Amino acid sequence: MPDDSSPLPCSILLLAGGRGQRMGGQDKGLLQWHGAPLIAHLQRLVRPLTDDLIISCNRNQDRYAPYADQLVNDDSPDFPGPLAGVRAGLAAARHEHLLVLPCDVPHLDAQLLADLRRIAQQHPQLPVMVRHGEFWEPLICIIPTSLQTEVERGWQAGERSPRKLFLQLGGVGLDCPPDDPRLANLNTPALLHTQPGVSE
Repeated sequence: MPDDSSPLPCSILLLAGGRGQRMGGQDKGLLQWHGAPLIAHLQRLVRPLTDDLIISCNRNQDRYAPYADQLVNDDSPDFPGPLAGVRAGLAAARHEHLLVLPCDVPHLDAQLLADLRRIAQQHPQLPVMVRHGEFWEPLICIIPTSLQTEVERGWQAGERSPRKLFLQLGGVGLDCPPDDPRLANLNTPALLHTQPGVSE
């Protein structure tokens, strides 16, 4: 990063509140990968970047608590999707920006997060999402907490797609290569057991 650019202060939200359907209903963030739960790999990456680490989880709160400064959960019991977790994170965030990451992308690295914060610094009023090729990754993003009202308005109007909502709010992209290995999503048992570790 340029010498005259300090990192954007962010609260960080790790999304671990899903139903885990592709994992047979298991709590994905707590599944073991290379000797530690998936949530631990992300926590280790982001812990130095914030004093406000939030985890969105809808079960096993006692097991997630050691990894977070705050826990949040959805305001309905039927696993309404990741946007519900983002809403809860925006409401709890202590900083003016919220960096959002899913729990199943353990190959993310510090450079990608620094690049994301740099783009967010250039567009401080807009959502910033990772984009590779034509594909958006709306759950790897930074959202200004000032957009909480607009996000809530979209939710109340029935929108459940983070990508659609963030684009409606003027979302901009951090472009990554189409086959960027850092974005590998370990959301099935086969991927979880065949993906190499970070240092391999």
